[in-house]
Amino acid sequence: MRGGFLLNLAWRSAWNRRFTLTLTVCSIALSTFMLLGVERLRADLRSSFTSSVSGTDLIVGARTGSVQLLLYSVFHVGAATNNIRWSSVQALAQWRGVAWVVPLSLGDSHRGFPVLGTTEAYFEHFRYGEQQPLRLREGQRFHDLYDAVLGAEVAERLGYRLGQRITLAHGTGEVSLGADHADKPFTVVGILARTGTPVDRTVHISLQAMEAIHVDWVAGAPLPGMRVGAEEARQMGLQPKNVTAALVGLERRAAVFSVQRRLNTFADEPLMAILPGVALDELWDVVGTGERAVLLMSGLVALVSMAGLMSVVLAGLNERRRELAVLRAVGASLYHVLALLALEGVLLTLLGIAIGIAALGACALALGPWLQSAFGLSLHLGQPTATQGLLLAGLLLAGWLASLLPGWRAYRLSLADGLSPRI
Repeated sequence: MRGGFLLNLAWRSAWNRRFTLTLTVCSIALSTFMLLGVERLRADLRSSFTSSVSGTDLIVGARTGSVQLLLYSVFHVGAATNNIRWSSVQALAQWRGVAWVVPLSLGDSHRGFPVLGTTEAYFEHFRYGEQQPLRLREGQRFHDLYDAVLGAEVAERLGYRLGQRITLAHGTGEVSLGADHADKPFTVVGILARTGTPVDRTVHISLQAMEAIHVDWVAGAPLPGMRVGAEEARQMGLQPKNVTAALVGLERRAAVFSVQRRLNTFADEPLMAILPGVALDELWDVVGTGERAVLLMSGLVALVSMAGLMSVVLAGLNERRRELAVLRAVGASLYHVLALLALEGVLLTLLGIAIGIAALGACALALGPWLQSAFGLSLHLGQPTATQGLLLAGLLLAGWLASLLPGWRAYRLSLADGLSPRI
């Protein structure tokens, strides 16, 4: 039998069983959709996590663990063991090879969301994802002392709009326990576009504003009998004495290790400099249990899908016993029967995989903007990853193997059994 004849015979046989095979193709398509969808979500979730900060060469803070420094400086989780002096930040900005320095001051909150004191350089140099800059969805950056720029999630969850007045609180948590800065309210002047990073959950103010709300505080508590009003604080020379951490960008990335070594041996005070990418990988190893759970889920979906595919093929064996027996009676060898069934199985599996990939792409295009706005998760439609390639190869192999099982059964059954099958 020639290849063209086998292909024509496979098509006619498939057309006679089109309703059953349609269900089989739909099963394969659904399996492909689930497998690739889960794997795509897993890969994009990790990508979103590891791209919380990009374009920053070093993160500088007081000496502590690299993961802890990353947690409180980028993810705003936890607290610093110590601050770094403002004079050290100014000295760092003057070093040869340092292009820019963005100071970060943390420790306050607003209704459970962290407050970040920084400079306008933060909006110019902070990058996330694939070197994406921060964009304002509404309004402008802070210019007045009591201006605040909100992350997208803060504005959406609390229902804030431009011009609204908000009050900050000392410390973190939902309840301030009276440690608020009600005498110095802020005005919302800007709302950032969603980034899918901790920026979305942050209230941004200037370093001078951070100093202003703490000008009559000491050691985390208001000074008894001393009250400095908002306008009175505005007239004072507000200069930060220390900050929590700093983001550093270099003129040449090749100099990152020499600058890191110089910072780690800084003479004026004990400092620590970390590479964000390395620290993010370390942190993912700590919190990567969720990724392993998703990987396990993908494996179980693959196992169930392949088992279901084989079950569908074997379930249709009885209706093919007469057909296969007739082929053997007219002289078809075992090779021809197996070739016919293998061709059918591969074509059906390829069709199901193609439909599943197309459905996944359509869903990603349709739901992508919603996932980005609601959860900050960006779905990337690009070349399949190595894991996705293995999953597709596994599905194709399972379809091929499943198509050979009826041929093996037909070879073992007698012609009489096939031509007069028992019910």
